Amino acid sequence: MALRTLPVPDGLAGERVDAALARMLGFSRTQAAELAASGAVQLDGRTVGKSDRVPAGGRLEVDVPDPTAAGPAVVPEPVPGMGIAYEDDDVVVIDKPVGVAAHPSPGWTGPTVVGALAAAGYRIATSGAAERQGIVHRLDVGTSGLMAVAKSEAAYSGLKRAFKERTVTKVYHALAQGHPEPTTGTIDAPIGRHPGADYRFAVVADGKHSVTHYEVLEMLPAASLVEVHLETGRTHQIRVHFSAVRHPLVGDLTYGADPVLASKVGLARQWLHAVRLGFEHPVTGRHVEVTSEYPQDLARALEVVRGAYA
Repeated sequence: MALRTLPVPDGLAGERVDAALARMLGFSRTQAAELAASGAVQLDGRTVGKSDRVPAGGRLEVDVPDPTAAGPAVVPEPVPGMGIAYEDDDVVVIDKPVGVAAHPSPGWTGPTVVGALAAAGYRIATSGAAERQGIVHRLDVGTSGLMAVAKSEAAYSGLKRAFKERTVTKVYHALAQGHPEPTTGTIDAPIGRHPGADYRFAVVADGKHSVTHYEVLEMLPAASLVEVHLETGRTHQIRVHFSAVRHPLVGDLTYGADPVLASKVGLARQWLHAVRLGFEHPVTGRHVEVTSEYPQDLARALEVVRGAYA
């Protein structure tokens, strides 16, 4: 087991333990509840249950499974709302809903992309670790949108190489607090584990090279709708980079978003969606490009911001 220590932000004061953990760690609420039921959660040194309430300034300590443990098995499980944006004999591009992980991992008991594909009868490549076969890139649990999965071994090799060589077009839309200046720019800052919180990432001197390009599409008094092109693909890259320049994504409490604004727009996760994915087909060589519409929670939050603050 690995112990994580989490200070309770003001915006989560009064929330149930399972709800607070789900927001702070990106877990499903079911997973958070199971951790609490197993006695793995303490609040200010006292073991608490899933329905206990957390105070502002409190300290949660959570035992989660050791990330070095063997990978969990894939469990076939349908995922309502997961769409297929593109498919052929070698590649499937899924439109991932929020709350779904790319593949099983220690401590995660919620739905996964590979589990959903298995439940639907899809054959995917056997390359890669057993629990993540066919996975060539990932989206955070709290991020929705387009994600490619290899169905054939040739596609797996070709797509992995394309992502490594940065020839894949990855475009996201994000709603960032405030107004980034300049309105078109590049954030070039290394990312690594946060020195004080192992569940977060941060801009750190010895981090991995990370480059994010952005352009403001629409400026509102409270926030800006931004198009983001990733040159690199670090964990939480967009979230970390925009937080580092003091424009965290709306709803992203883990990286400093305003909890009052998140509550006003009714958002329980970061406003971030993978809207476009383009790549050279690893077998046929032809260009493939697919797009995704905003899901309901993000579309509604954007309209609230436009209506309330425009």
